[in-house]
Amino acid sequence: MISGTISGTITGIRAAIIDLDGTMIDTIGDFLVAINAMREEFLLAPLTQIAIQNMVGRGSENLIREVLACDYSAAEVKQHFDAAMRSYQRHYLSVNGQFSQLYPDVREGLSALQNLGIRLACVTNKPIAFALPLLKQKSLSHFFDVIYGGDSFPQKKPHPQPLLQVCDDFKLKPNQVVTIGDSVNDALAARAAGCWTLTVPYGYNHGEPVQQIDSDGIVPTLLCAAHSLNS
Repeated sequence: MISGTISGTITGIRAAIIDLDGTMIDTIGDFLVAINAMREEFLLAPLTQIAIQNMVGRGSENLIREVLACDYSAAEVKQHFDAAMRSYQRHYLSVNGQFSQLYPDVREGLSALQNLGIRLACVTNKPIAFALPLLKQKSLSHFFDVIYGGDSFPQKKPHPQPLLQVCDDFKLKPNQVVTIGDSVNDALAARAAGCWTLTVPYGYNHGEPVQQIDSDGIVPTLLCAAHSLNS
């Protein structure tokens, strides 16, 4: 990985696949409110923001299982999972976007990528029913030709299926596509698909340093990514 820059071998990029949580939008505030509202219904103590942040990024099902596992045995997690998921989804939809904000230079970066002739897709492990209204609320949805959530396909990141679908949608080879995300799941999916992959340093990544991610570089912002791809 190259810190602060990207490899000069990345050429011929015609599309970028951008992650959502931890890459474009800091949504940890929404997670904090929704998860602790669910936990309150189960008479469980609230979790800290750091604890929740380290669980985000692998999809809602995994998130809720980890949240319940803080207090319950494996058998109890299975017993309470469906009710907890319904509660979490209800609370999340009620606060979606209210406690979140864009990271610096996100709109500017997306615009700069488009100005380079690079087509954009958003691929997130967030359920599509959460992702679409959030992108619309933050005035980002118009940048993307396609948007896929964690429940859009049988497999989610780190599986390459969603990324390969974008390549097919755009009629591009994987080596013409770069992914930009904050977590190892983004990089693993990109490597498996044969895409290039860049990492932003400010997201979640399950509490692990981004320097440990096998990507083609760390870019401080989406705008920096656009400038690097244009260099």
